[in-house]
Amino acid sequence: MSTIADSTSGPASKAAPPKLRKSLHAGQGRTAALLVLPTLVLLGIVIVFPLIKAVIMSFQKDSGLDPATGQFVSGGSAGLDNYKHWLLQQCGDIKCPPGTLGAQFYDALWVTLFFTVTTVVIEVVLGIWFAMIMNRTFKGRGLVRAAILIPWAIPTAVTAKLWLFILAFEGIANHLLGLVGISPLLWTGDAWPSRFAIIIADVWKTTPFMALLILAGLQIIGADVYEAAKIDGASKWQTFTRITIPMIKVPLMVAVLFRTLDVLRIYDLPAILTNGGGGSGHATTTLSILVINQIRQGFNSASALSTIVFLIIAFTAFLFIKFGGADVVQRPPRGPSGKKKKRRKSQGDALDGDSNIEGSVIGSIGTGR
Repeated sequence: MSTIADSTSGPASKAAPPKLRKSLHAGQGRTAALLVLPTLVLLGIVIVFPLIKAVIMSFQKDSGLDPATGQFVSGGSAGLDNYKHWLLQQCGDIKCPPGTLGAQFYDALWVTLFFTVTTVVIEVVLGIWFAMIMNRTFKGRGLVRAAILIPWAIPTAVTAKLWLFILAFEGIANHLLGLVGISPLLWTGDAWPSRFAIIIADVWKTTPFMALLILAGLQIIGADVYEAAKIDGASKWQTFTRITIPMIKVPLMVAVLFRTLDVLRIYDLPAILTNGGGGSGHATTTLSILVINQIRQGFNSASALSTIVFLIIAFTAFLFIKFGGADVVQRPPRGPSGKKKKRRKSQGDALDGDSNIEGSVIGSIGTGR
């Protein structure tokens, strides 16, 4: 009997763990590549080819009159002259005079960054507020979630015209300001009112987008986490800063990334609302508006400016993904050696992991870390 017991309780009696499949069945990889190939070809045609073409054109001269000879030239190699025109503000051998497009580059860059920082910060604050309201259980919650999509669903051109009527000199905005004793403002004429007019219109339109992305992150957080925090004596502020914000960091940073990249290339809203003017005449001129204005004078120089804008946007996206936690692609966990883990996670391990996360969060609240 002891021999039988020993043989049944030995290592040989333990069931071997299931082996993970190392590769696809024969032919599946080839089929997957064929299915993805048309999409890759289409993306190459509409994205990669125009990008390469713009970079090549940026090193070519624009056709026009040669200021030295007065004769028409058809172009040719320009070297880095187009980039010097924008970055160093050189118009030929002299500095670009005020009023020219080359002299407006850094002003347009500052305006674009100002719009980006201001609108994104306001949208994050309002988006978190709206998302937390929509995440509660109350009567008519579905109607509220549907209604908040209306500003986001309206086309930007229509939004610009709508706010143009509201911010007119005799419009609703100045009428409301008159009720509290404030003089009417030239919302589309003065420098700072025109900038804040664009910010108000952009925040009104795109805050619902931010709120919906944050709401998706809030719905992942289980109610038991908040209940455990309440039992542990956490205040509402501690619950918000040490549970809600850390747990929605990834969707929040993805939303911030999308909105940042969107505002960096903003064109239609300031172009329709103020025509890029205000103040001295270009108080709301963004980089995209400057590119369009340069296209009317020369494609090659505009290609150089669009390449600069592309590099700014790509560098911003790299910073968000690398250092900001905006991981738009879910990657498998890695082991201590840096290799991907191959062990299949059981249901018990998953529950233990969730309890450890909850315990660490509540522990940080209890210790005041």
